[in-house]
Amino acid sequence: MPSISLDIADERFPVAGAFTISRGSRTEIRVVRVTLAAGGVKGEGECVPYARYDETVESVTAAIAALRDDLSNGISRAELQGLLPAGAARNALDCAFWDLEAKQTGQSIPMLAGLSPPAPLETAFTLSLGTPESMKAAATKNAHRPLLKVKLGNEGDLERIEAVRAGAPASRIIVDANEGWTVEQYQALAPNLVRLGVALVEQPLPAGKDAALAEIDRPLPVCADESCHDRASLADLKGKYDVINVKLDKTGGLTEALLLVSEARQQGFQIMVGCMLGTSLAMAPGFYLGQGAEFVDLDAPLLLAGDRDEPVPYEGSLMHQPPPLLWG
Repeated sequence: MPSISLDIADERFPVAGAFTISRGSRTEIRVVRVTLAAGGVKGEGECVPYARYDETVESVTAAIAALRDDLSNGISRAELQGLLPAGAARNALDCAFWDLEAKQTGQSIPMLAGLSPPAPLETAFTLSLGTPESMKAAATKNAHRPLLKVKLGNEGDLERIEAVRAGAPASRIIVDANEGWTVEQYQALAPNLVRLGVALVEQPLPAGKDAALAEIDRPLPVCADESCHDRASLADLKGKYDVINVKLDKTGGLTEALLLVSEARQQGFQIMVGCMLGTSLAMAPGFYLGQGAEFVDLDAPLLLAGDRDEPVPYEGSLMHQPPPLLWG
């Protein structure tokens, strides 16, 4: 492999208003953008360091920078998989490798990955955690969207969903508890959420403390998010979860994510393709990963007040193929 040069950028983008989950609120995001260059061609990738997984912009940047010599010696994308663990740092590099290879060869990402030609994706649109009144107002504003994702995880969650349903009577709803419930709360809430037309709950119990999910009835299907990172996670999810949420910043890039989806399907899991709160550069690989997924949650650019110069095109909740100038 030819020598590859590395550039790392710490970038900030404003959120449209505020984005609130059970762990807190944000008015801006910090992302790490990686640029790999070889033979006059550049490839880019983006990651979102996540404190829940003990990541910071500084730690992720340092992990990427530590591979500068390896890159100059011409390591491959396959070799990268063994040099960094699953996580944000490897994601940015892995996706930059995919972009670089696409631009070097003139082949599209589906061609490189052996995927079928992509179609537009219907993405969920996320409603931040708030009071029932504020969430009803947000639901009313977005009642035209076919799928709403509702952040929960505090006392009063049933009142919040009742308010959202009143504001958006025709939308499908999925909810994300962000590890904020107990077993008793799930058992109390699940029948009511099913009655209100909720299709799925993400990560109701804390990761590592979710064994009870295998021992109780699950009238409301449960999706593993914080409990699922890469293929090594799957063995512990059997019998507990119905769906897994595949995020590039957890898998460590598109390479592992594609393998995770394939193996999870073989084991009978349904697939959600999700994201951290990033820009269109982070969503672009997810577009290809999300083909055929039962649930797609790649709405982060819709929640920002600023994005990349060549953004992913969205038409309402319909996500279209990323422009090659952005990625792939």
